[in-house]
Amino acid sequence: MSFYSDVKGRGAQVDIFFNMLTLAGGLGFFLYGMSLMGSGLKQAAGGRLESILERLSSTPLKGVLLGTLVTAIIQSSSATTVMVVGFVNSGLMKLSQAIGVVMGANIGTTATGWLLTLSGITGDNFLIRLLKPTSFSPVIVLVGASLVMFSKKSSRRSVGTIMLGFGTLMIGMNIMSDASYPLALSDAFTNILTLFANPLFGIIAGCIFTAIIQSSSASVGILQALSLTGSITYGASIPLILGMNIGACVPVLLSAIGATKDGKRTAITYLWFNIIGCALFMVVFYPINAVWPFAFITKIANPVGIAIYNTLFKVASTVVLLPFTRQLEKLMYLTVPDSKKADERGDISEILDDRFLASPGFALEQARTVVTKMANIAAYNIKSVIGMLTAFDESEAERLAVNEDIVDDSEDKLGTYLVKLSGKSLSESESKEISKLLHSIGDFERISDHSLNLLRSAREIHEKKVSFSNEANAELKVLENAVIEILSTTVKAFENDDPLLASQVEPLEQIIDLLCDELKNRHIERLRHGVCTIEQGFIFNDLIANYERISDHCSNIAVSVIRLRDEKFDTHEYLNKIKNEDTGAFHDAYNKFKEKYYNAI
Repeated sequence: MSFYSDVKGRGAQVDIFFNMLTLAGGLGFFLYGMSLMGSGLKQAAGGRLESILERLSSTPLKGVLLGTLVTAIIQSSSATTVMVVGFVNSGLMKLSQAIGVVMGANIGTTATGWLLTLSGITGDNFLIRLLKPTSFSPVIVLVGASLVMFSKKSSRRSVGTIMLGFGTLMIGMNIMSDASYPLALSDAFTNILTLFANPLFGIIAGCIFTAIIQSSSASVGILQALSLTGSITYGASIPLILGMNIGACVPVLLSAIGATKDGKRTAITYLWFNIIGCALFMVVFYPINAVWPFAFITKIANPVGIAIYNTLFKVASTVVLLPFTRQLEKLMYLTVPDSKKADERGDISEILDDRFLASPGFALEQARTVVTKMANIAAYNIKSVIGMLTAFDESEAERLAVNEDIVDDSEDKLGTYLVKLSGKSLSESESKEISKLLHSIGDFERISDHSLNLLRSAREIHEKKVSFSNEANAELKVLENAVIEILSTTVKAFENDDPLLASQVEPLEQIIDLLCDELKNRHIERLRHGVCTIEQGFIFNDLIANYERISDHCSNIAVSVIRLRDEKFDTHEYLNKIKNEDTGAFHDAYNKFKEKYYNAI
């Protein structure tokens, strides 16, 4: 008899072991589904949500509403808060604005829990059965997989990724629920769950578990799955949820390593908010429960009840703490005090925060913003130094040197940042945009370099009191006006992604080449007749060479803008075609610029 009892006991242990394996597999499906759905949502948003968050969180209440909306869509309060840490770290958002967004992110993350309440639907009615995850999840996965595999449009593939992630998440939820039912019959398993009714044990367990999987939404979802076994009471689930909210702060705190003071304060805001909310709840709830016990504490929890409690706790914490935003800000400054030496920033590339790489669409927008600033600085340098050829200004020369350092530094940082970004999950249009930026930053940097070359010529003209003949000055003025126009057109076409405007660059570049050749020939003639000296000739030729190279770089940038809109575009084929064939638009623009500049000398 004891032999059979022993065999039966071992068999039960084996069953528990395999149920635990199935539970772990279900957890894997669940976590992967959440990650996949979040990635699809971010890809579909393409950085627009983050841009809205950056621009419209001017007051704490707006911050709460926007933080709630963005987090409900991307399904991760940690991701939203990490993004906000990046905003504050880059100077795009103030700490006072960030506090409201962090509060909203806490509320928005409850959306996942409400989606998962579908797993608790019961009944034999056809419509009810149709709403069960076991019924619709496989179909959603099939449709999602089909869109991802066979659709050519990136927007449809993003929708497919969202569907695939949601279906996988719900399948994982179902697997965990099925694997948990036999575990509910195990005394060891139920004893562990009973321990969580102790508020201290429950909070610690929830905190540790969420810190490991780094998602409070996932933790709450797993708790909802376990509640379907009928072995978890509200008394045990409440402390777990409190701990889960605190544990969700771990990835945010890790993201703040290396951030500025305000960036670290923003990350710690998330921690303090949840700790204070948890402490207030315990101070109010458990003393009242000790005197007048709440009846629901001993009742069996279900997915809907857990979702309701999780939402109520976070909304209540926000309502209580929102009026004390300034006091919370002061607490952050006490937690992370200012050092004696303030953080020194000021370069245009400071917004290229690696935290934004988790949201490629927004990271790309930030990179584009930096390239645009870089382009405008380069254009300013050229226009400014052209003016200094006739009226040298030492203070302006110093400014140009500083600008050149900014452009050089920005090119280095942009190159590294864009390479990192190219390794992320990107849509086809985002990949093309990165390619355009990578091609353009080198040309803008070289244009800025030419401003220093021109500055050396301007300084030499000033110091040596060099002067050109009236004829040479008039010719240079025409060429300089053409260079300023091609540069302005190029920057505007790049900034507005305007291929039609970009198509005006190449015909003007051809005219500038003609002008440069003609000016060189005329200057040689003046040298022969003794009108100009050799020293003047060197400076004159240097100026022309720099102007010609500037127009060449403008041509490269314009071609990159045009190429972005045309999948079958070939640079060499395009340039050969417009140079060797009499195409209507090019011919008209060419003649217009020839009349305006070449015929004016």
